[in-house]
Amino acid sequence: MAEEGAALRESDLVLAGGSRTLRVWDSHPGDAQRLAVHWHHGSPGVGLPPTPLLDLADELGLRWVAHTRPGYPGSTPRPRRRVADEAADVEAVLDVLGLDAVVPFGHSGGGAHALAVAAGLPALVPAAVSISGLAPHSELGVRGFDWYAGFGPAGMAEMQAAARGRSHLESHLATATDEPDFTPEDSAALEGRWSWFLDAVRPAFAEGAGLPGGFLDDDLAHTSPWGFDPAAIACPVLVVHGGRDAVVPPGHADWLARTLPRATRWERPDDGHITVIDAAADALRWVARLR
Repeated sequence: MAEEGAALRESDLVLAGGSRTLRVWDSHPGDAQRLAVHWHHGSPGVGLPPTPLLDLADELGLRWVAHTRPGYPGSTPRPRRRVADEAADVEAVLDVLGLDAVVPFGHSGGGAHALAVAAGLPALVPAAVSISGLAPHSELGVRGFDWYAGFGPAGMAEMQAAARGRSHLESHLATATDEPDFTPEDSAALEGRWSWFLDAVRPAFAEGAGLPGGFLDDDLAHTSPWGFDPAAIACPVLVVHGGRDAVVPPGHADWLARTLPRATRWERPDDGHITVIDAAADALRWVARLR
């Protein structure tokens, strides 16, 4: 994996009891003076932080940390995990790294997991960032918006299958042929300034054949009870979304902005699911001003 700017150390963390391992990244090992920003990767993916943003984070006095979620290469599966379970894994990472504060920062499938950390570790989280993140599934009692409205064909079929359970999702993904619901501008960004995104996605498929188990577990967790209430998150949360996003529709950000008590909503009307990551640099500056 390529490194740019600040050093990026990759290691394996054996959790207490030795039953599980997490693949962990750290841009400034041992530097406790920097505010840690914990990257929560998309689905599918691994925890490699956004390498195009390493230099900016370094200039802002920030420290990227990250881990790969259970079930993806390098991190032991955690059967039937919930979105809320992310908080315990982050707490374990912080304990080993000697950190007493962290800003969870997630994109796409990582957005809900960033919120889980804010909800589960309130004493350690001064703020959180969700870019292109999902809202809780509407069939679980969430009201006020149509959860499925705005999904493109690929995402609609995938999420509806996930809501029906693992066997339905496995069957769907085994035969799905639809391309991701990216805009043409998203596709161009993947070939250029955000090619890093593919650097984080391709390794998710590197070990063994077929789909990574973490991908299935992510989809099932997103369409099951999350294990926490976003309305109870007390810290400031920056919610960023592209108006042309058909991978995670902007209605999800609208719901989060209405529901999170201290939400700041950044609307990016011309962005899709990938080009919206252009806002991540300003989001890091927003985080740095918390210091």
